[in-house]
Amino acid sequence: MTFRRAILKSAIAAVGLAVFGLNTAVAEELDTLKEKGVIRIAMSGAYPPFNFVNDQNEVVGFDPAIGAEIAKRMGMEVEIVTTAWDGIIGGLLANKYDAIVGSMTITAERDEVVDFVGPYYSDKRAIFSKPGSGISSLEDLEGKKVGLTLGETHEDWAREKGYNINTYKGLPELLLELENGRVDAIVNDSIAAILAMGEKGQEFEMFGDPTTEPFGAGIAIREGNPKLAEEMQAALQSIMDDGTYLMLAEKWVGGDIR
Repeated sequence: MTFRRAILKSAIAAVGLAVFGLNTAVAEELDTLKEKGVIRIAMSGAYPPFNFVNDQNEVVGFDPAIGAEIAKRMGMEVEIVTTAWDGIIGGLLANKYDAIVGSMTITAERDEVVDFVGPYYSDKRAIFSKPGSGISSLEDLEGKKVGLTLGETHEDWAREKGYNINTYKGLPELLLELENGRVDAIVNDSIAAILAMGEKGQEFEMFGDPTTEPFGAGIAIREGNPKLAEEMQAALQSIMDDGTYLMLAEKWVGGDIR
């Protein structure tokens, strides 16, 4: 059993009774959400520029912008919930929020316990180090200290590779650890790390992971809600079709990332 699967199964076990009650009592959530007029979306709040807390203590970024626009086109307001990434699926299953719009990679393993809308952008795994580190291949990571965000798919990948790893809460902490030399390299989605380092003027070297293909980020919802998934997907498609997606992408990440 992989570390990632163990986390997912632990989350399911912890909320199993609650999920059973939800699945039997609420066959389809779309009508309930529309009656309330609010959809709660979750993210870590620690993944700039996709989602982060600004100086006004507001959660902003590409993820909340997409989530809010989807909600608007579905006739609802949006409520943003921030939570630790390593427990975010468990929170969804426990009905603490209605969807995860937090740059979650769509994987077959996650698809066993949630349903996905999207993808709404694509990215690739990359490895970052300080200039002159001599780290330019996966083989160079052997014996090095590698930093990752706790609960991301990259963590499972690094554990399977047998790397010496440290885990952190989010990208800002990862960048600080790399800058201060407490890790030799970090592994992250390429777009977020490149933009975040550029924003803070942090110099780096990077290379893409040659062993994996680009992946899609999706919106996670609880299983058994085809009407909700269909309407969210239609709203997302309309955002992409009418130019709104490109406007939001250019604002937050500097260009089209579909």
